[in-house]
Amino acid sequence: MEFAQLEKARYSLRKFSDRPVEPEKLALVLEAARCAPTAHNNQPQRVFVFQSEQALKKADACAACHFGAPLLLAVGYEPERAWVRSEFDGKNHGEIDAAIAVTQMMLQAAELGLGTTYVGMFDPQALREAFPEMGSCVPIALLPIGYPAEGAHPARLHDSRIPLEEMVTYL
Repeated sequence: MEFAQLEKARYSLRKFSDRPVEPEKLALVLEAARCAPTAHNNQPQRVFVFQSEQALKKADACAACHFGAPLLLAVGYEPERAWVRSEFDGKNHGEIDAAIAVTQMMLQAAELGLGTTYVGMFDPQALREAFPEMGSCVPIALLPIGYPAEGAHPARLHDSRIPLEEMVTYL
């Protein structure tokens, strides 16, 4: 699929089938995160794969949104590894780097026929307490991933976009 088609066809999937995600497809999605560009190539992004029933239940207990996906990725960053714009305002770019990785994973998943949705409605502290393996990682998103259930479709406002002229300013 051409990128212009992919970016318009991809939507936030909120109704997943119970069909498991093949390991080779998961590997491609994870590779998309690994190859994501990061500030100064510091690569602070981290991905945690929740696939066991126990891990999925623990993660669900930390989130306000539950979509029943067979696989859930928690994406975050290690602040101490991220590039900091210290010369100006001290901005840590780890969150931006992790968000870029999430975007690449969502697009790779869509290209493979999988669906995702970016979930930001979760308790990061509860997630880190439930999964001590996360260490000092700051989670920014949960990414349910799987195949669309029968009857799944984009949300009503999926195609509603502001005009380019409203978003872009030429100087």
